[in-house]
Amino acid sequence: MVDAVFDLDALLSAEEIAWARKARAFATNRILPTIEEDFENKHFRREFVAELGAAGFLGMHLTGYGCAGAGAVSYGLVCLELEAADSGWRTFVSVQGSLAMSAIHQYGSEEQKQRWLPGLAAGELIGCFALTEAGGGSDPAAMTTTATRDGAGWLIEGSKRWIGLASLADVAVVWAQTDAGVRGFLAPTHTPGFTATPIENKLSMRASVQCDLRLDAVRVPADALLPDAAGLSGPFGCLNEARFGIVWGAMGAARSCLDAAILRSETREVFGKPIGATQLIQAKLADMLVEYEKGVLLALHLGRLKEQGTLTPAQISVGKLNSVREAIRIAQSARAILGGDGITSEFPVMRHLANLESVRTYEGTDEIHQLVIGRALTDLNAFS
Repeated sequence: MVDAVFDLDALLSAEEIAWARKARAFATNRILPTIEEDFENKHFRREFVAELGAAGFLGMHLTGYGCAGAGAVSYGLVCLELEAADSGWRTFVSVQGSLAMSAIHQYGSEEQKQRWLPGLAAGELIGCFALTEAGGGSDPAAMTTTATRDGAGWLIEGSKRWIGLASLADVAVVWAQTDAGVRGFLAPTHTPGFTATPIENKLSMRASVQCDLRLDAVRVPADALLPDAAGLSGPFGCLNEARFGIVWGAMGAARSCLDAAILRSETREVFGKPIGATQLIQAKLADMLVEYEKGVLLALHLGRLKEQGTLTPAQISVGKLNSVREAIRIAQSARAILGGDGITSEFPVMRHLANLESVRTYEGTDEIHQLVIGRALTDLNAFS
C-alpha cells in the first residue's frame, strides 16, 4: 500500500531489489506466521538462524569467508524488511553480522577469521558482542570488566548486561579493560566461568534473547586477543555498523504500522462510513507516509555515502535518531487509528511500538546521538 505512493524501487539497482524481495519473502513466509505467538511466549526460533545464513543475510555486508559481499544499501534493505516483521529478527542479524562478525572481520587475525567467520555466515554458529554493563551502557569507557595477563593467556573478570544472544552463542566478543586500555577478546562460550542468563521480565523484544553475563575467571589463550582493536575505537566501529542497520530497520517497523493503519481505515466504519473517508484520518495517514518516506530517503542517502566510504559517525547518528523517533511516532498514530483493537495482537502495531522502545535505547539513546550531532555542529564536547 505504501509502495503505491513511494516508488522506492525506482531508486534501486536490480541487485538491491532482489535482496529486498528475498528478505521480504523470508519475513512473510517464515517470521510472520508465528511472530505474535512467539512474542507472547518469549520464544526465539533458533531454527531460523541456519535459514538466514543460507539466504546470505548474516554478515552480508562483509567480503570473503562465506559472506555475501553485498552493498550497504542491499544490507539496509534486508534490515528494513526483517524489521517490518519484527525488530527481534533484525536485531539478530545486526548482533551476528554487524557486531560479532564485523569485529572479527575488521580487527581479527587471519586465523581468527578462518576459525569463526564461515560458520557464523552460514548460521552454523552464533556470536554475541559483550560490551554493555549494568552501570551505564552509554559510557563504555567506565567499564569495570578487566582482562589481566595470566601466564601465556588472559584472565577475564566482570559482568555485562543486555547482551544479545549470549545464552545461545558459540563465541563472545568480550570487551575489557587491560593495562593497555580497552581490548577485545574472543571467548568460546563453553569456557569455564562464562555464564549467560536470559533476562526474563521483558515487555519488549520478547521473541529475541538478551542476557546478563558473568565472567568469573574466564581464561582465554593469548591468541584470543583481537590484534587490530585498541581502545574504544574498536567497539565503536562495530556499533556504527549496527546503527546503520537500525536506520533502515526502524523504517520497516514504521511501514508495517502504516500499512496496518491504512487497511483498518478502509474497513473500520464509524458514523456510517469508513474512517479512511474522513479528513482527520487521511491527514494522519499522509503525515505518517511523509515521515516514512523521508526516513527511507535519509537511509538511502547514508547508504550511498557508506558505499563511497565517506559516511561519518555524526551522519549515522542523524539517521538513527530520526528513524527510531519517527517510527515510534508513526506507530503511535497507527495505534490511535486502530482504536482499542490497536493494543491487541490482532494487529502488529503494539508489538512494534514496544520493540521500538528498546531500539530507541540500544546502540545509543536519543540523548547520546543528540550529543554526537551537537559535537559535530559546535566542535565542543558536552559528554562530560
